[in-house]
Amino acid sequence: MSSQSELKWKGYAIHDTEKWDKFEVIDFEPKRAEDYDIDIKIEFCGVCGSDVHTITGGWGHPILPLISGHEIVGHVVRVGPQVKSFKVGDRAGVGAQICSCLECDRCNADNEQYCPKQVDTYNAKYPNGDIAHGGYSTAVRAHERFVFPLPAGLPLEQIAPMLCAGITVYSPLVRNNTGPGKRVGIVGIGGLGHFAIQFARALEAEQVVAFSHSTNKEKDARALGATDFVITGNKDFTKGWQGKLDLIICTADVSRGIPLTELMTTLKVHGRLIMVAVPDDKLPALHTFDIMGNGALLGGSHIGSKKEVIDMLELAVKKGVKSWIEVLDMKDAARAVNAVKNNTVKYRHVLRVDL
Repeated sequence: MSSQSELKWKGYAIHDTEKWDKFEVIDFEPKRAEDYDIDIKIEFCGVCGSDVHTITGGWGHPILPLISGHEIVGHVVRVGPQVKSFKVGDRAGVGAQICSCLECDRCNADNEQYCPKQVDTYNAKYPNGDIAHGGYSTAVRAHERFVFPLPAGLPLEQIAPMLCAGITVYSPLVRNNTGPGKRVGIVGIGGLGHFAIQFARALEAEQVVAFSHSTNKEKDARALGATDFVITGNKDFTKGWQGKLDLIICTADVSRGIPLTELMTTLKVHGRLIMVAVPDDKLPALHTFDIMGNGALLGGSHIGSKKEVIDMLELAVKKGVKSWIEVLDMKDAARAVNAVKNNTVKYRHVLRVDL
């Protein structure tokens, strides 16, 4: 079923990682349509740190030309014959994953983001060889499993950053039992961190401690809901905090700036520090002794499941979680990615489709 006979497939692409902010409009071919696929006419796409890591080659040489973007929102314009949960005209979104095997134990347990055969929304290939193109474009085609229904209580541009940045912090908060009586630390106050603070409070954590390298973002952190603010640039910043926290979510995107050893001491016995940002460089060295004293655990987390995205958006509506955004026309993608790279955006850019 379709609301229009033709949908434009155009996007803003880079052709060279050495010219990573030189976007040019290209035509592209979507994946071959299958019975469970949905076509979405894109209206907005958030700009993620992942986009910068990819277009600069920080995570390795990408598939070129590259159309990035995986915080996609818009309206459904076509549904395949087996699609049951969407109809033409529905608001819909796509995040950082666009495919998985749909058959393994992980996929069957709402852990599809950990499927060994998962396919990223861009800079990736489907099993049949088709290239996955991202949301700096006019449209996206995705399997029903990876399309999210969007609540009416939030504007599309507000939802877009939540489909990667939001779920990236919401999932580990929920899976590590954030709630009443829990004390949670958030390292880094940016695109990810500004959501982490809000969702920790929305989940009713007793205490939300923001860790930042300077006082520059203290006012913002407290406005977002932080109960405490700790400056990691200060010597002995852990004094008074050792053994206090149940959970730390680390959103800092600069490996060398993470005081990992010191942060581990702020955890309770068997407390957890979960990494959600993926800097280009390796994490700081950690000695076994650094985690033995309190039996602390260091782990990672990767986006979230469709079920978690739906729950997250419902919570955002209920508790008033907001994306702090600046909306730009998509032709200004270069300005947006430079702001992300230079850490001058507060705290997410969202691109409005103008093709």
